[in-house]
Amino acid sequence: QVQLVESGGGLVQAGGSLRLSCAASGSIFSINAMGWYRQTPGKQRELVAVITSGGSTNYADSVKGRFTISRDNAKNTVYLQMNSLKPEDTAVYYCKKYKYGTDPGSWGQGTQVTVSS
Repeated sequence: QVQLVESGGGLVQAGGSLRLSCAASGSIFSINAMGWYRQTPGKQRELVAVITSGGSTNYADSVKGRFTISRDNAKNTVYLQMNSLKPEDTAVYYCKKYKYGTDPGSWGQGTQVTVSS
């Protein structure tokens, strides 16, 4: 089993920055694609960014040019650098390890990001 633990969330003013971290324990995820999702009350969880095992990235249109996903396989950690934050970025952010082969994938517990105006 894989455990993913997010950290780095908090309260920030519009225009500010935060860096989220997702640390994996119990396994090495170098083969797996990793993603960041976010969710607000009453809404579906939405994809924010994804990074493949080869380092290719993709982003939701709403965060392009502002957010950067990266990974450090030696540290078994994925990051989400969030710049120029907007109030609409307020959400619980979740780290996801995509399934691969017999690995069923997993979700982190989430970290709250609140952007004030």
